[in-house]
Amino acid sequence: MILTRRKALQVGAAGAGGLLLSGCDALNDSQTFKDGLAGVGRLHELTQRAIIGDSLAREFTEADMSPVFKANGSLRVPDPAYRALLAGGFNHWALRVDGLVHRPLALPLSALQVMPQRTQITRHDCVEGWSAIGKWQGPQLGAILSAAGLMPGARYVVFHCADKLEGKPFYESIDLVEASHPQTILAWRMNDAPLTEPHGAPIRLRVERQLGYKQAKYIMRIELRESLAGLYGGKGGFWEDNRGYQWWAGI
Repeated sequence: MILTRRKALQVGAAGAGGLLLSGCDALNDSQTFKDGLAGVGRLHELTQRAIIGDSLAREFTEADMSPVFKANGSLRVPDPAYRALLAGGFNHWALRVDGLVHRPLALPLSALQVMPQRTQITRHDCVEGWSAIGKWQGPQLGAILSAAGLMPGARYVVFHCADKLEGKPFYESIDLVEASHPQTILAWRMNDAPLTEPHGAPIRLRVERQLGYKQAKYIMRIELRESLAGLYGGKGGFWEDNRGYQWWAGI
């Protein structure tokens, strides 16, 4: 389904209020979810979630914003298709939302821009030890998933990206609990300007209660899946597959 600007406004107005929260308890109790992590990482996840519940990540004021916000991960995407989209201002780009959904979507950037927006000033904490505070704007991920209509088997939200590292496609994933959080957005603006290439244009994930390596950039496709098994290395992300990072990266 191609989502027009008018339809995007209607989708956003409906919101994500009833999207996923009612299913969070069932999700956490499901065997599929329990099998997703093991050992220390799983214990960390369960302990932190028990403590923070539905709380928000700290938000800051414009006076707190960092004068320099270092770009993480890939800084340039050599893929010819991406470079053509970039040169055209992403006018012909569309975000695909598919997998375990009732209504697959193709969302042009203009549709995302006219949906109700969330603006938040938050701190980005990198696993490498640096932090920066920036301002992000974009629609809530939950509203987009609501528009697509999740099938009962959907458990994970996978972000397929345009960049590659070490010749391998970059991807990341979160579960429906984090996807439904009000601060989880698809940001297309940073510090009151459209995202630049080093920061992930045209859109990037902001999942503010997780470390920086979860903030996927250059998102091309969102796939809803029941399991992460069989997807690349099976651990839920490039860094998890190739560097041994934990899938749960809660701060």
